[in-house]
Amino acid sequence: MRTVDLGRVRLFCTSFGPVGAPTLLLVHGWGGDGREWSPHADALAGRFRVVIPDLRGHGRSQTPREGNTPREMAADLAALTDAVGTGPVIAVGHSMGGQVVNLLAVHYPHLVRSVVALDPAHGAHGAEVDGIPARLAEYRERGADAAAAFVAAAFAPTAPPGLRTAHVRTMLGTPDHVIAQAYAGMYTDPDAVGVRPHSETYLRARTQPALTVWTSAEAAAWERGTLLVPGSRVDHWPDTGHYLHEERPERTIRLIEEWAARPGA
Repeated sequence: MRTVDLGRVRLFCTSFGPVGAPTLLLVHGWGGDGREWSPHADALAGRFRVVIPDLRGHGRSQTPREGNTPREMAADLAALTDAVGTGPVIAVGHSMGGQVVNLLAVHYPHLVRSVVALDPAHGAHGAEVDGIPARLAEYRERGADAAAAFVAAAFAPTAPPGLRTAHVRTMLGTPDHVIAQAYAGMYTDPDAVGVRPHSETYLRARTQPALTVWTSAEAAAWERGTLLVPGSRVDHWPDTGHYLHEERPERTIRLIEEWAARPGA
């Protein structure tokens, strides 16, 4: 696959591994693209069908003038899984992609076997929530230039060389209006689920097993209180930056493999 015309949007998407094998849908985050999953695809494509899209407004996918929000992105992925005939997927997402795959699971439950969310963009509270209006105003005014500062500060000192620069460059290549619309879609739009009371409601609406990995111990403890489906769990990875799947790719690959091997996952 390359570009898939879904009618609602055209998404760039690649697929690796055997058709008919269990499908992993790997979803990048805000201001990223599917290239960040390349090491994982290499390792996982022997046992799984690995489908990696660029979300709308990101990477090589179409950039609509409006609607570049997690909820629309989840609808895009529902259409994509139908179009390519994957069957129910194990949906794996990082950051905003973690919110997107959870929305996919909640609103299109027949398309999702289970969810893996890595440092997802939900559960905001306290000082983080207090700062959202100012950050959104800055993203609306300065777009990717402002967002790149967030990215630059999101890595642990032990992150692989070049990883920070690669993500800063990818963020700077994301259209300014997409940066602002996606951030508002995560946190301030009427249907946004990024702030804790709304996050709890949507997380408890999942009917599939879910695995969430947080780099924050406080966030991990909070999300454990939302788990309702048997087999779900929350892990905490300390001393890791926000891009944990790239800072610790081997550990992430093992995590996905072990999760996918669980009965019912």
